Amino acid sequence: MSFFSGFFRNEKRTKSVLLIDITTDSVAGAYAQYKEGGKPILLYTKRLPIQVKEGEFREHAMLHTLKVLGATLILEGAPILMRTTGSGHSDSIIVSVDAPWQTTSVRTKHFERQTPFIFTKDIVNTALEKNTTIPPGKLLANESIIGTILNGYETRNPYGKKVHRASIIVLTSFIDEHIAVGVATTLQGLYHTKDMLLIAGSSLRYQAMRTAFPHERDTLILDTRGSVTSLSLVRKDLFVALAEVSDNVANSDNWTEQIVRKLSTLTKRYPLPQTVFLLTEESNIPLLRKTLEPMYAGKLRTSNTQSKIIPVLVSHILALVQQTGIASSDLQLLLMTLFWQYHSSEEKNVMHNNHSNLR
Repeated sequence: MSFFSGFFRNEKRTKSVLLIDITTDSVAGAYAQYKEGGKPILLYTKRLPIQVKEGEFREHAMLHTLKVLGATLILEGAPILMRTTGSGHSDSIIVSVDAPWQTTSVRTKHFERQTPFIFTKDIVNTALEKNTTIPPGKLLANESIIGTILNGYETRNPYGKKVHRASIIVLTSFIDEHIAVGVATTLQGLYHTKDMLLIAGSSLRYQAMRTAFPHERDTLILDTRGSVTSLSLVRKDLFVALAEVSDNVANSDNWTEQIVRKLSTLTKRYPLPQTVFLLTEESNIPLLRKTLEPMYAGKLRTSNTQSKIIPVLVSHILALVQQTGIASSDLQLLLMTLFWQYHSSEEKNVMHNNHSNLR
C-alpha cells in the first residue's frame, strides 16, 4: 500500500500544485498551475539551505527548514497563486525525497493463464497489493508502472485488451518511515489538502527525463547536485539499475574511482549506454565533462561509438514548462513540474492507497 490516497484523481481542468523538493543540503518549494491542453506554469519558487547545528541530527534540521519554507510559501507564494488562479490554496502536494532518506527499486510482475483474459487495472492493483514487500523501517511511497508487455510485445495502452500473458515493470519508491511521517506531519500542519504524494527523487527524475527526452531510450543519468551522486541506468526506456556514490566532492580522485567502480559493476549485467545525461549546477559542467569524457573513453569504453555527455540545462525544460518572471530557474523544480504534468492522468500511473499508515 502507498502513502497517501486520492492522488491524481482531481478532475478539474485547471489545477494548482505545491511542489516540495527535499535533499540532504536544502529544501525547496514551488507553486505551479496546469491548464488542460497547455504548458504547466511555474509561478513561484523558493530554496533554503539546511543548516545543521552542532550536535543536531540532519533530519531534525531538515524538518525545521521545511517548516520555515512552508511558512515562506504561504506568506510569499500563496498571494501569487491567488492573483493567478483566484485561490491561494493548491489542489495537491507532491514531495520529492532524495538520498539518504529514499530507496528506489525495480521489479517485474508476470500474469499468465491457460485461457485468454482481459487485462485490467483491477488485476494490476490486486497483484501489487499482494506482492509488494516493504523493507523494515521504510514506508511505501509510490509505485509507478513504467512498462507493460502483452503477449510478448511492449504497449503503452494495455488495459482492456485480451491476452494470454502479460508483464508489468514496476518502479517503487520507499521513504524512511520516520522521515515520511515527519514530512507529512509538518506539511499537514501548514496546508489543508490531504491530496499528497511522496516519491523518491531518483524515480521522479527518471520519469521526468523520460518525458523531456523521449527519443533517448538508452541512457545513464548522472546526478551530482546533492551530497550523494546517483547513477540511474535506463535500458530500452526502462529504469533498470541505481547506484550511489557517497563522496560529495565531485571530481576528487576518490569520487572518480567510486564512479568507475560502480559503473564497472553495472557493465557486468548491462552494456553501458553511450548517452550520459548530466544533472549538476551549470557552473560545474566544464570540470565534470573534463573528468567524465576521458573516463568514458578509457576504462569504461564498451564500443567504438563516441559517447555523448549531455548536461541537462534549465533551457531544455523551459521548452516544455512556462515560467513566470517571479520564479527562479531551479532545475529540480522544473523537472517536478514536468513530472506532474505527464502523470496527472490516472491512466498513466497506478497508485496504491493506505492513509492509515499515519494514524
